[in-house]
Amino acid sequence: MLGFLERPVVVTADINLNVVALTAVGLLSRLWQLAYPRAVVFDEVYYGQYISFYMKRIFFLDGSGPPFGHMLLALGGYLGGFDGNFLWNRIGAEYSSNVPVWSLRLLPALTGALLVPMAYQILLELGFSHCAATGAALLILIENALITQARLMLLESVLIFFNLLAVLSYLKFANSQKQRPFSLRWWFWLTLTGMACSCAVGVKYVGVFTYLLVLAVAGVHAWHLIGDRTLSHVRVLCHLLARAAALLVVPALMYLSFFYVHLTLLCRSGPHDQIMSSAFQASLEGGLARITQGQPLEVAYGSQVTLKNVFGKPVPCWLHSHQSTYPMIYENGRGSSHQQQVTCYPFKDVNNWWIVKDPGRHPLVVSSPPRPVRHGDVVQLVHGMTTRFLNTHDVAAPLSPHSQEVSCYVDYNISMPSQNLWRLDIVNRESDTEVWKTILSEVRLVHVNTSAVLKLSGAHLPDWGFRQLEVVGEKLSRGYHESMVWNVEEHRYGKSQEQKERELELHSPAQMDVSRNLSFMARFLELQWRMLTVKSDDSEHKYSSSPLDWVTLDTSIAYWLHPRTSAQIHLLGNVVIWASAGLATAVYALLFFWYLLRRRRCIRDLPEDCWLRWVLAGALCAGGWAVN
Repeated sequence: MLGFLERPVVVTADINLNVVALTAVGLLSRLWQLAYPRAVVFDEVYYGQYISFYMKRIFFLDGSGPPFGHMLLALGGYLGGFDGNFLWNRIGAEYSSNVPVWSLRLLPALTGALLVPMAYQILLELGFSHCAATGAALLILIENALITQARLMLLESVLIFFNLLAVLSYLKFANSQKQRPFSLRWWFWLTLTGMACSCAVGVKYVGVFTYLLVLAVAGVHAWHLIGDRTLSHVRVLCHLLARAAALLVVPALMYLSFFYVHLTLLCRSGPHDQIMSSAFQASLEGGLARITQGQPLEVAYGSQVTLKNVFGKPVPCWLHSHQSTYPMIYENGRGSSHQQQVTCYPFKDVNNWWIVKDPGRHPLVVSSPPRPVRHGDVVQLVHGMTTRFLNTHDVAAPLSPHSQEVSCYVDYNISMPSQNLWRLDIVNRESDTEVWKTILSEVRLVHVNTSAVLKLSGAHLPDWGFRQLEVVGEKLSRGYHESMVWNVEEHRYGKSQEQKERELELHSPAQMDVSRNLSFMARFLELQWRMLTVKSDDSEHKYSSSPLDWVTLDTSIAYWLHPRTSAQIHLLGNVVIWASAGLATAVYALLFFWYLLRRRRCIRDLPEDCWLRWVLAGALCAGGWAVN
């Protein structure tokens, strides 16, 4: 019974010395003197700022991609003991002693080093010889553009790592499919494929091209599987469900998890708050949350409110008025009503406060108990500091003559009566009797007399309008746009009937009662939308280049220049490798079409297995090169 104790326990393992050697030289080439130069190099100036935000848990928005890559870089800073205190203001700035340069650059270096053995493994899985696989790995090893990117705090090497991991995992899965489907190894590689694809997309949006490429190859394989009459219907269904779960559901859940961790970590107000909605800002510590924490939820008659435009372009702004009036005659010769200006002002100001008034009652205070304003109610908006009513009429707006002018009514004792009734339209209501809620409700203000909707045109007024943004009345018939939607950001219940006391009340901080928190999905959807739509500078500059410039190596990027010596870092591809890769891709394309034509003529130059393997290699290698 205990005979096994009389014999030694023997464990055998196959060690591919090629992989070991390639990994070792890859690590050596990427890790040697990793902390040099001890200065900010190229885009480290941007990624470093995001790492500092993570260390201080300050919210930020980066439109270049999802947060997974930034979190990986921040992990290096955390493990290195970085406190986030460094001014990332210029390329070439010397790092202070508290910045763990080696730790911050470690993850990109490790992923860059692992590209070498992964290239070797991919070619083996495609059925090429060890000699060919070793040659491909050596090309990756000595490619100086890859070395340059891997030795710096950048995300390119991380992205390429997950791209190759996705391809390698799928190839291992496809090969195990031929041997033991639904085995533990089969499930491992299939699931890892989905996870790697999600990580690639989570690092940068361009990772979606590799994801789609893998999905396309998997779709072709699944199509062939459906046509396999040796498999039962149930077996085929299990195969399809397994692929859908691993390649669609798992990546989606992982992608959501990246944002969940991101939003959990970044819980404090930061420099990018203004881009987000009032509800999102109120969910962060400090900033707007400090102002609005616990404010009354339901807007009532007599409430004092600030109205923020939901669209927020070209800049976030609040409905505003001041004592100045529209000029009698504009520069183009058109006349105006000479009423008090109403604009959208991109800064918090006491002139942003408005009072919600019941047209049938005179008091400008909240009654006891408060009477909430509901969807469809007709209200008047009184400017808090000037006590004039928000008004619009059939007069052309100053910069948008197709729309109506919006003003605060001044009684000049002429034949132009006030038209100051507005119907409340809650856009995101759940019922037709819904109450107007602070921050949460997105509303349109529809003019009762003309059916015009209060809208931010986005145009900057001339000097007479203090360069503030134009607000107009837009006819409902012209369609719906986010620039017509507003939400209450700051809110208090008005208590003072006298104007002097009310002005003091408007200047004082609001005291609040009700807190509110956005759900994770609401914050995720808003953040994702902002990331996809945030305005970027698309203008050309003298260093811009086209994709073709990189294929032909007609361009390079100066990453860093030593301030005292002639030492420099340039991103430049290896001419021999890049030229041979382009030539090989062209040759493959010609051969592919040649063989395809001959197969159409029923001439089989290659056995079916060799042909399928050759097509798969081209789809992944040449296709991957093309889409990236």
